[in-house]
Amino acid sequence: MKTVQGKVAAITGAGSGIGRATAKLLARKGCHVAISDVNEKGLAETAEQCGSSGVKVLTARVDVANRGEVEAWAAQVARELGGVNIIINNAGVALGSTIEDMRYEDFEWLMNINFWGVVHGTKAFLPHLKAAGDGHIVNISSVFGLIGVPTQGAYNAAKFAVKGFTEALRQELEIEGLPIGVTSVHPGGIKTNIARNARMTPRKGWVDEESNSDFEKAFSTSPEQAAQNILQAILKNRRRQLIGADAVLIDLVQRALPTLYQSLLVAGARRRRQKLLNKAG
Repeated sequence: MKTVQGKVAAITGAGSGIGRATAKLLARKGCHVAISDVNEKGLAETAEQCGSSGVKVLTARVDVANRGEVEAWAAQVARELGGVNIIINNAGVALGSTIEDMRYEDFEWLMNINFWGVVHGTKAFLPHLKAAGDGHIVNISSVFGLIGVPTQGAYNAAKFAVKGFTEALRQELEIEGLPIGVTSVHPGGIKTNIARNARMTPRKGWVDEESNSDFEKAFSTSPEQAAQNILQAILKNRRRQLIGADAVLIDLVQRALPTLYQSLLVAGARRRRQKLLNKAG
């Protein structure tokens, strides 16, 4: 895809963060946008900000965990905007918990959004991209789809799954010679509300009320920069897109030290755990 001008892009999780920033950037580039989220207030704000660019903006409250809702939305977008060229499966949530403490209900909640939401979006929109004859699928994984991290087992599981799913899809479409690009995106720490809105299972020495804010302190990349990277990945048809200097560093460490990195994380986590235990008394 050489340009997004005049194209149609559908974006999930567009009520804030990366989804909102990407919708705004695409709109400024002359791309019509169909945006969805369960956060209707945030969605309306995004729509207003996109509307000033003079492109068509279609909004819908969609729960990506619900296959029927996603399929109905895809049909609506194609019908009302005349087709679809880009789907960006961005909606995501977080869960802080050890695997031992993790409730099945929370694990399923996260997987239904972070993994099945990507599957639903991909499968619902793929026929419309094929019909358009020029398309791109962007699936948001994470640096936690490259490395495992203590208390992030559920998030790791979903994001590793997104990476594998996306890479397999890309290869299948290439084998068929279809003009549809596919990119697995791996953001590092992005300044969004995902950590603040995460579910948590408190456990002494592992997860406490400060865990979310501790994660946020490491977030260094703006949603706007992430959006620029995603746009470049589409235009350059990249297989994989790292976002942020931290993502680049983590990728290098994982490739250079594919098992030793775990020992480094364990050492750091032990120090933090001892600090939490000392604070708790």
